[in-house]
Amino acid sequence: MSSVQHKFLKQKSIGVVGVPFSGGQPRAGVDQGPLKIIEFGLLEQLKELEWQVKFDGHRDYNELQPAADPPVGKLLNARFVSAVTESVASSVAAHLKEGSLALTLGGDHSIALGTVSGTMSVHPNAGLIWVDAHADINTPESTESGNIHGCPVSFLLGIAGQLKEFSWVKPCLTPDRLVYIGLRDVDAAEKKILRENGIKAFSMHEVDKYGIAKVVEMAIEHVSPNGSRPIHLSFDVDALDPTVAPSTGTPVRGGLTFREGHYICEAIHETGALVAMDLMEVNPSLEDDQAVFQTVTIGCSLVRCAVGETLL
Repeated sequence: MSSVQHKFLKQKSIGVVGVPFSGGQPRAGVDQGPLKIIEFGLLEQLKELEWQVKFDGHRDYNELQPAADPPVGKLLNARFVSAVTESVASSVAAHLKEGSLALTLGGDHSIALGTVSGTMSVHPNAGLIWVDAHADINTPESTESGNIHGCPVSFLLGIAGQLKEFSWVKPCLTPDRLVYIGLRDVDAAEKKILRENGIKAFSMHEVDKYGIAKVVEMAIEHVSPNGSRPIHLSFDVDALDPTVAPSTGTPVRGGLTFREGHYICEAIHETGALVAMDLMEVNPSLEDDQAVFQTVTIGCSLVRCAVGETLL
């Protein structure tokens, strides 16, 4: 077990936010991800690593679903996504204000609109490490599908434009505090956004070229030099290769290996700067029972590594 000193936490406690929500994309089942992760014993595993764990149960976010939610331009379920993510933002912020680490279990990646907003409201200079096959930086204008799980980063950066449905969202992220690892399925419009905003992104090409240790070192140095800024880690399991984590809604071959995914979490833990983590897009309704077991088990072990589990 790790002996890392946590620079930005007041106590060794984790506040867990379960977000069984799938409204940012069209495939049912991803809302069951957090329930399955808890069912597989994550809370007990965290306690074994000597963390205090606060978990108030999974909220029923369906109570926030509006009676009518017609498309806003191209965006689907905009009012529902906005209401859920605003609620998630306040849950994350509450844990961080208490000095705990905030761990959010999704659910689809639109939820990160809330988690990162919550982190930045308490730690406005925090860096964001986004581990994903996809950049999730489409704007309401550039999105082809209208699914908001492909758009949260544009809202966080303040490049999504003004939408009254998301009036609560404040631009809270700057390009110099954002870095991607694992990209390999990026829309043409997103590539343009990344280039125009000078956003640091390590695709699978860079992982192959430099190796995961160098990529993670460069990523951390970019957003939190010498661990000087708090870090929010948003980890989409589809960053991993589908042979490693098959039960996810938008799998893309050529992804991170089992060890590469875990090394990212281990190295971020070693900085002592982690204040928040999202584990997103585990969908237990996809593939067979063995695939679900494999994906959920890996999700749990990624979290454990991010909070201090070591191999020796």
